[in-house]
Amino acid sequence: MRKSRKVFGVSFVVLMVSVLVAISFSIQAGEFTQEDLKRWDKEFMTVVMKGEKLFHSALGKNKVSCDQCHPNGANTHPETYPKFQQQIGRVVALFEMVNWCIQNPLEGDPLPPEDPKMTALLSYMTYERRGVPLAPGKH
Repeated sequence: MRKSRKVFGVSFVVLMVSVLVAISFSIQAGEFTQEDLKRWDKEFMTVVMKGEKLFHSALGKNKVSCDQCHPNGANTHPETYPKFQQQIGRVVALFEMVNWCIQNPLEGDPLPPEDPKMTALLSYMTYERRGVPLAPGKH
């Protein structure tokens, strides 16, 4: 009986410590200040502005820019991805469609998904459609 009480006591303590650790991590993950929000927004908008410049610049050998087919990032409809793209023949993420455009109409080299230029382009296109409900797969 004594041994089972001791095991129960140790198990209870371990459980309580685990719960406290989990709570402290969840609280820490959500703590931020107004200064944090301002800084993060400024950093985000810096990337969006870089994306806008890239979108309106030649990204390939033929000096064609994204805006010659898409006057602004909004009409790329980033909220509809992933979706089936006939040009590629399968369901693709937005970055894959961007690369298809860079390689084909623009005659440029594809960008790796983690490339800061790709992040900037996707940020600009998504920012232009802010407030539009997500509609994956929509045509």
